[in-house]
Amino acid sequence: MTDTATMAGLDPATLTDILRVAGSPGFDRIQGQIRRTGGCSDPIHLHGTTVTRDRTTGQVLYAYSTDTEPGGKLRLACGNRRASRCPSCAWTYAGDTYHLIRAGLVGDPAKGTPPTVREHPRVFATLTAPSFGPVHNRPGTRPCRCGTRHPEGAPELGTPLDPAAYDYAGAVLWNNHASDLWRYFTIYLRREIARHAGLTQKAAKEQSRLSFGKVAEYQKRGAIHFHAVIRFDGPEGPDTPPPHWATLALLTDAIHAAAARVRVDLAASGDHPARVFCWGDRLDVQPIKAFGDGSEITEQAVAAYVAKYATKAAETTGTVDRRIGNKEALTLLGVPHHPRRLIEACLDLHHVYPDRKLRDWAHMLGFRGHFSSKSRRYSTTLGALRQVRADYRAAQHRAALGLPDPDENPEETTLTLAHWTYAGHGHTPGESWLAANIRRDIAQSRELAREEKPVLLGLEGDVT
Repeated sequence: MTDTATMAGLDPATLTDILRVAGSPGFDRIQGQIRRTGGCSDPIHLHGTTVTRDRTTGQVLYAYSTDTEPGGKLRLACGNRRASRCPSCAWTYAGDTYHLIRAGLVGDPAKGTPPTVREHPRVFATLTAPSFGPVHNRPGTRPCRCGTRHPEGAPELGTPLDPAAYDYAGAVLWNNHASDLWRYFTIYLRREIARHAGLTQKAAKEQSRLSFGKVAEYQKRGAIHFHAVIRFDGPEGPDTPPPHWATLALLTDAIHAAAARVRVDLAASGDHPARVFCWGDRLDVQPIKAFGDGSEITEQAVAAYVAKYATKAAETTGTVDRRIGNKEALTLLGVPHHPRRLIEACLDLHHVYPDRKLRDWAHMLGFRGHFSSKSRRYSTTLGALRQVRADYRAAQHRAALGLPDPDENPEETTLTLAHWTYAGHGHTPGESWLAANIRRDIAQSRELAREEKPVLLGLEGDVT
């Protein structure tokens, strides 16, 4: 299983449990279950049975019960998208997101987009938050405002130059309304497209369709911003070409005009003044290249970038990835000063704006929206990708058991009766250590395979 060197430094309780697990009669099966989940950090435990019968004769073709499993339970992967919670399941989620975004750029008939979608105008747009006060940064070749040239990864990056003057309330309230800003942006964008084309909104809608896929990312200062793939289609979606007037230049100009129009009002409450939220002035819109020509904004790079950040959240700023009940917990959790001040602002503002649920989303620095989303006709869905994977595994299972394939033999139908109940989740300390080692080995094998055959994996960019 391992060697003595890799077990050095373990606390006595973990080491004792490792020896218990390794010496248990069902160790091979425990190890097999954990490997099947990909080394999931927090697997779901199930109790239950499943019986497959021949529909015509009633003969039992296959029967399974968790009574035969170690501890009487079956482990399933948790499916959490957060890399901070479960690196294994987050890797799967990132891979699905990559293929979803890529399918909308290069085309994949199996995922709902034809190859001709490459000829449609599409851009990679980044919409950011306004300033809430100057922060330490790395402005190109120039030193920061503080006079220091900060190295990459310096802990002070993103923190305020003057914390006393920083608008912490404005920052978390902006994050809290970011989803509303995006919603209004998509509304105004369609209006601006019609205006720039010299058409009515009805006529523009009848001739074209706008598709997008986006992901949210936290800047070091704790403000959310959005990266979006925005594509022009014909009226029926990616299967139809966009009209002649739907050019890359028109789309770019419409994005700038729409972003400038967006306003979200927040009424005054108590001692807190009314606010007007809008996008920051750092709007970046870049055309996506169909083929690599030295540009970084290629189809593969965009898909990999979106997939990478689909598994991350506010914990990248130094906060935690779970809800916080009170301010005292921040000290116990060791949250750094800047994100702690943002969280405290959420907790303080909760009673001022109770409908905004700032206390519930304090660990997210006020943001309460989806981290990744797409329009209906952009490409396939994450649910569809998961179903393909489930169908593939089911086919493998049927083949291993010698059960008939309903697609190949429709007359040889079977009936499966199953009963499952939830039985908990997680690992013992020893199982957790074993899962971490299995997860590491799988990750190393994937990295080696990607270096040898990157095209086969379809993960040319860094999505881990």
